[in-house]
Amino acid sequence: MLPLKPFLYSIAVTAALAVPAVAATCGNSGGGFNTWKAAFASEAKAAGVKQRGLDALASAKYATGTIAADRNQKSFKYSLSKFMKVRGADTIVAQGRKRKARNAGFYQSLEKRYGVPAGVLLAIHGMETGFGGFMGNSAVVSAITTLAYDCRRSAFFVPHAIGALKLVDRGAITAKTKGAKHGELGHTQFLPGNALKYGVDASGDGRVDFYNQTDALASTANFLRKKGWKPGGGYQEGQTNFRVIKQWNAAGVYQKAIAIMAARIDG
Repeated sequence: MLPLKPFLYSIAVTAALAVPAVAATCGNSGGGFNTWKAAFASEAKAAGVKQRGLDALASAKYATGTIAADRNQKSFKYSLSKFMKVRGADTIVAQGRKRKARNAGFYQSLEKRYGVPAGVLLAIHGMETGFGGFMGNSAVVSAITTLAYDCRRSAFFVPHAIGALKLVDRGAITAKTKGAKHGELGHTQFLPGNALKYGVDASGDGRVDFYNQTDALASTANFLRKKGWKPGGGYQEGQTNFRVIKQWNAAGVYQKAIAIMAARIDG
């Protein structure tokens, strides 16, 4: 899970989702959450959210676990070596190499289309969810609406809350879909607004499913390419594509760990 990731995404997400100015009053405890939801429903409707999404908003619960996690982000303060050890870098690299060899054609097709090497995608996949081993146990809609309501970073999370409700409208998730504590979803833990914007139906089944590995990895590659990834360019610190890795997560140790593990997987 990547609690700091919310800091990375540009205000372009807000514009793309056409979210009106925040009118619902934020709060710092669960006491006003239901009142906020009633006001936010009007904003969501004005932003294009349909009945299914509005129903999901109405059923959302104040997520105390999300608030606790948002106030307690310690691992990103570790040194690089400690961070990589805690995150299990050696295991991620070993498993990443096996996955790359086992599905070489798939990763080659992604690199051909988006220009992103297998190692980068596998390092992200491994770091985020242990290659899909644990994709979170928090209700996505409840988590992201709680953060939109919370005064600490309400303005940032509002467009992602709108995005989550639109994903419900599209059938990509439901009110019960589980993800990470900050509302990130799927194999590579997209925030809902970015899932809405960068999602790719790579499996060809007519829907974008972030809990489907094929769709999730293609969507991740699409995100990186749309953020400026240069095919064939280097991605270590100081090289062309490292600035794109920075847009995946705001923490310096995370960025460096991804680059290092990716190079080991691709090496």
